[in-house]
Amino acid sequence: MKIITKFILVLFCLSNSICFSQEKIQHNEHKEAQRVAFYTKKLDLSSAEAEKFWPVYRTMKKEMTLLRKERKPKRQGKIAEMSDQEIETLLDEMLLYKQKELDLKKKYHQHYKNVLPISKVAKLYHAEEQFKKQLQARQNREEIRRSNSPQK
Repeated sequence: MKIITKFILVLFCLSNSICFSQEKIQHNEHKEAQRVAFYTKKLDLSSAEAEKFWPVYRTMKKEMTLLRKERKPKRQGKIAEMSDQEIETLLDEMLLYKQKELDLKKKYHQHYKNVLPISKVAKLYHAEEQFKKQLQARQNREEIRRSNSPQK
């Protein structure tokens, strides 16, 4: 009987984990669709421009994601609990990350100029900032709504 109970408990935990993963994937897909629609509209991309631009943009996003994942494990610990040497190493790593991020942005700036007119490249940078602000505002509204809802 204990084995069956444990099996059911494990099965329940796995099914919940799968459901949460699917929700996160769907949320990310929805956000990406919103991003594509927003940028396409703001940049006024023709179908020919979109066909060239989106593969370049997606590749940049993948590279940026890999760079951020590489950095994540290094962002551990509280500065108050670190030695001066550890803090210096952390700051050096942070600056190195920022430089890699800048290098990646410069690399893709050149790619963007190869597939879009410079005016649309400028619009892209502006649209990225606008989209981030909209996402942040939406998240803030959602947090306020959740904090104002009655606790169960």
